[in-house]
Amino acid sequence: MPRATERQYISYVGEFYDDAWTVEAALKGKTKTVEGASLLCTKLQEREDKRNKMVQYLADKRGISFKEMWMQMLTGKYEPLTGEELAKIQEIDPDGEGQ
Repeated sequence: MPRATERQYISYVGEFYDDAWTVEAALKGKTKTVEGASLLCTKLQEREDKRNKMVQYLADKRGISFKEMWMQMLTGKYEPLTGEELAKIQEIDPDGEGQ
């Protein structure tokens, strides 16, 4: 169980989704917090292939490995390329074939 400082928060989802979330939790006999975590994890699992393709695209664009791109994002070191950086990459690798 995470410590209080490790808890995550989401913004208000709006009346319609909040009501649906409340009913979903009640139907399953769970709290909204537990059901919300369950729903989020389920959606993240569903999107795994798409997320991995997106990370791979960004890695290829930079000429780095998937693992390196993933770690940049995970550790907060990822930044979108500027127009100038993209131009330099295109000079080095005009065909965009990467490594």
